[in-house]
Amino acid sequence: MTQSKPSLLREFFRYASLNMLGMVGISCYILADTFFVAQGLGQTGLTALNLAIPCFNLIHGCGLMLGMGGAIRYSILKGQAPRQQTDRLFTALLALAAVLALIFLTAGIFFSRPLTRLTGADQEVFEMTRTYLQVLLLFSPAFLTNDLMLCFVRNDGAPQLATLAMVAGSFSNIVLDMVFIFGLGWGIFGAVFATGLAPLFSLAILSRHLLSRRRGFSLCAGRPRLRLALGCLGLGFPSLVTEFSSGTVIIAFNYLFLRLEGNVGVAAYGVVTNLSLVVTALFTGLAQGAQPLISRAQGQNRPDQARRLLRYGLFSVLGLSLFLYAITALAAGPIAAVFNSEGDPLLQEIAVQGLRLYFLGIGFAGWNILFSIFFAATEQALPAHLISLSRGLFLILPMAFLMAWLGGAQGVWLTYPLTELLTLAMAAVLSRKKGQATPTPSA
Repeated sequence: MTQSKPSLLREFFRYASLNMLGMVGISCYILADTFFVAQGLGQTGLTALNLAIPCFNLIHGCGLMLGMGGAIRYSILKGQAPRQQTDRLFTALLALAAVLALIFLTAGIFFSRPLTRLTGADQEVFEMTRTYLQVLLLFSPAFLTNDLMLCFVRNDGAPQLATLAMVAGSFSNIVLDMVFIFGLGWGIFGAVFATGLAPLFSLAILSRHLLSRRRGFSLCAGRPRLRLALGCLGLGFPSLVTEFSSGTVIIAFNYLFLRLEGNVGVAAYGVVTNLSLVVTALFTGLAQGAQPLISRAQGQNRPDQARRLLRYGLFSVLGLSLFLYAITALAAGPIAAVFNSEGDPLLQEIAVQGLRLYFLGIGFAGWNILFSIFFAATEQALPAHLISLSRGLFLILPMAFLMAWLGGAQGVWLTYPLTELLTLAMAAVLSRKKGQATPTPSA
């Protein structure tokens, strides 16, 4: 029976809203740290936190590359291939996650100091930055496994359980932050330790799915077939690029703000970028929530249904971005003040300016994320890669240094919206060439 448009719309909103809630939960790992570190450790703690955050982006990006790539392949294979094939796929991806975790663990145990020097941390914040970075690396097995499980459980018809797990992880992080930072006085270590424990709570909830009779995947005996896992990396690569680019941009912007405004500039940028991570998580959650439905349509050879889902996403991003920017622009002062526990007037001024300028690009970013995941979900890896690499590396890095030279700190803030706008223009061209949906909701 052909599925009616209203029922598909309801299904879209169900998957998208649940996953948006869950992705905000994951992003709140760092936002909670930002708030509690600001209250407990002030400007110095904020600076150290922001210098170490790219490490979290890299770990999370690797987890999403495995999870999203594997889940897309799983959604397409489900119902078409024998159950044994999906079990082998999941097992191979879990083995590859273990290999990546071993690399991160080695870096955390033996190379935390050299990596901290690469962040640009000065003597004032070096030890705090090193502590945060090292503990994140040591908890990498939990982060990677959690990302993989979340994607598979969501694509296995259990978006509610995935959302519950993500929210539980975020809530545990908030509670543990309060206990470790203020109750026990553990400072920056307490903040990152709470963040590292959070995915363990999430995994405890997700493990219920592995015990369910309705599950469509499980571990299988025998030697893992890593070739199966490697074949999924291309489909998950845009997710890695999105997270990796966030970390790369943070490194570049930290460098520029250190030169332009010193540590207080990095602290102000930390406020803006960590809030933007939550907003980006909303759009990523929307796109990832639609992905199982788009991949299902692809597997059923229903391109019309996939295009309709894309249009739903485009309209949703438009409305959400206008609402969020209005709030941010009007309440920039109070928002910045929440993270400015010492009442530093320069930090307040830079952060307010940043919120109003940087957040001009959130809608463009949302559309770019949606297009990238749409192309990946329909097994069109090349355009997905081009969009992700353009907004994450090829355009934004040279643009940042050019805009800093032309307009100082104000120019750096405007780099983000300009880069996302240029990338959206390219995504529109790619969409039309591929015969997909129109690039903007007005079309």
